[in-house]
Amino acid sequence: MSSTGGQQATEEEKQLLSLRKEKGWAFPYVYLFQEFWCPSSFIKEIDIFQNNFQGKDSDVVVASFPKSGTTWLKALTFAIVNHQRFSSMENHPLVTSNPHELVPPLYTFRGDNNIHDQFLHLANMTEPRLFGTHTPFHSLPNSIKESNCKTVYICRNPFDVFVSAWSFFHKIKGESLSAPTLDEAFEMYCDGIIEFGPWWSHMLGFWKESIARPNKVLFLKYEDLKEDANFNVKRIAEFLGYAFTQEEESNGVIESIIKLCSFEEMKELDV
Repeated sequence: MSSTGGQQATEEEKQLLSLRKEKGWAFPYVYLFQEFWCPSSFIKEIDIFQNNFQGKDSDVVVASFPKSGTTWLKALTFAIVNHQRFSSMENHPLVTSNPHELVPPLYTFRGDNNIHDQFLHLANMTEPRLFGTHTPFHSLPNSIKESNCKTVYICRNPFDVFVSAWSFFHKIKGESLSAPTLDEAFEMYCDGIIEFGPWWSHMLGFWKESIARPNKVLFLKYEDLKEDANFNVKRIAEFLGYAFTQEEESNGVIESIIKLCSFEEMKELDV
């Protein structure tokens, strides 16, 4: 077993050595893997999920570039999909749980043990399964792209993404790691060097897919969602197959969901 582990580690090291490497924002380094900048710890996970994950037609994937409104969209999507299951907003899971717990990352594998158990757990999750991801469209498992599962993608103004990302990554980066200055980060960003970047290719991948297969990928703009949340919540619900009835609309269900998922409510959970 030890020799196999050592051989595996050597293969992983060889893979990293073969990839272009640059200084990261939140990680010491990022590697150009499958045409996007990826932290080394995610490369193995992506490989494993691409080869083993089995998508289901009822799956819902919430996709985004980092700092583009991910938490907000996760909360809205969870509330929309479960709006008949949890009709009372007072006892709603979003009152006590972080949206990232309710819509977990697609790539959740850690360590070398229990790979089979991990995928068995995913296979037995209550449907519809909801997942979140920052992975570019072309690097999603084929079973997601080839099944009838639906993906909701949110895009945000690239300058606002940069400002939010730099502020966030600068705050969370450990003292032992030197964070890039604002000028350094801006130059890196313009060159596409940021975790899961470049921004433009990430955005274009999902946008093109939404044009080619509008029944599978819904492309949203963060700014549009802020400007008219009511219209876009209805749009998401109809796309996912969980449209609101006239009675639900008259009873203010949409407005209740918007309030439940508002920035003010999310702040209470410290997300």
